[in-house]
Amino acid sequence: MSKIFCTFAAKLVNWIQMYIYILLLHIAALFNEKAKKLVHGQAQTLKELGEIDGKLTACVWIHAASVGEFEQARPVIERLKREQPNRKIVLTFFSPSGYEMRKDYPQVDKVLYLPFATRRNAERFVALLQPSMAIFVKYEFWPAYLKTLKKNNIPTHLIAAIFRKDQLFFKWYGWWYKRLLDCFTTLFVQDEASKELLEESNISTPRIVVAGDTRFDRVMEVMKQRREIPAVMRFVEHELTPLHFEQEAPKVIVAGSTWPKDEELLARYVQEHPKVKLILVPHEITDEHMHFIFNLFQGRFVRFSEASLNNVNTNEVLLIDRMGMLSTLYRFGQVAYVGGGFGAGIHNTIEAAVYGKPVLFGPRYHNFREAENLIEKGGGFAVHDYESFAAAMDDALAHHYEYGQIAGEYVQSELGATDKIYKELF
Repeated sequence: MSKIFCTFAAKLVNWIQMYIYILLLHIAALFNEKAKKLVHGQAQTLKELGEIDGKLTACVWIHAASVGEFEQARPVIERLKREQPNRKIVLTFFSPSGYEMRKDYPQVDKVLYLPFATRRNAERFVALLQPSMAIFVKYEFWPAYLKTLKKNNIPTHLIAAIFRKDQLFFKWYGWWYKRLLDCFTTLFVQDEASKELLEESNISTPRIVVAGDTRFDRVMEVMKQRREIPAVMRFVEHELTPLHFEQEAPKVIVAGSTWPKDEELLARYVQEHPKVKLILVPHEITDEHMHFIFNLFQGRFVRFSEASLNNVNTNEVLLIDRMGMLSTLYRFGQVAYVGGGFGAGIHNTIEAAVYGKPVLFGPRYHNFREAENLIEKGGGFAVHDYESFAAAMDDALAHHYEYGQIAGEYVQSELGATDKIYKELF
């Protein structure tokens, strides 16, 4: 009786939370443009599917929360499209940032917002789409959708998943949440530790496969397609080899996806080390953030949008004020700094490591397997304040080739997740 009561209470709490969230989001949409896009986009999804009139039936449905998760799904999508070009693919996002950046992605047949995860929405969505398979990425556990897919006997898979003991699934009070994992046909996990944890917890999912992280395959593909950027080449004053500068080259740091706290450390370091150059790639290119950077560096930088072969070398800082360049830019430095580690968590470290660069980042990296592995192997370094940042940066610049080689070899050792997942599924 107590278990029945607990199950009912958990479902009631989940239901209340969902509807409070939806209500608050609709209120926020009156004042916030991002919330407005989310509310409007989700409302349009079911209408769009109704108008398609079954043309996407039997598609492969892939859901990613936002841009980061999309990058993990992308290698699988492109492999599927390349080998089965007639297969229909529908891609959904929860966040406006993911949808807005990839709404015109040519490798899929339709990009949509995922409707709010009420039972009614989930049932209508699945009934209209009628997918032959559903693929979720990493941390996507929507009870209404998972239960609806299982009820309709639609194979459902989770890719690039990683599990830790501190997650709700493995708490004594989270047993009801753990049952959601039983809705999956296959759990493709990143490492053996995740598989062992799931098996110890008696997960009844038919298959648990250690496949790795598809992002490693993605960054390797990006590296192979790297392009030359004349203004940046002029800024670093050197013709680059694929993986590293020659010893006589100027010291160059590429800092990607930075936030204000990251930028404060970098600005002070560059000021104290006038022979070091910095390529700065902020996470957000808003007027407010650009104003902050202008004041922080006292205007002593060149904006990429205004750079030319004649003026780009007049300062020691090149500010990248254009989106979509970061994954190419890491190759132009000797050391990479990845932002976000003083906030919610670090951004993508393997985008830099693939080029054979030592990688520095802030203290909030503990839920990022690749960062922990880079530290363990000697190709990555966590910093906590300016003193630790300066010491780590001095060391990394002095030994960039040795540390970078370790980082590059680590990326090489993690390749192959896309092939494993594709062969299991298709």
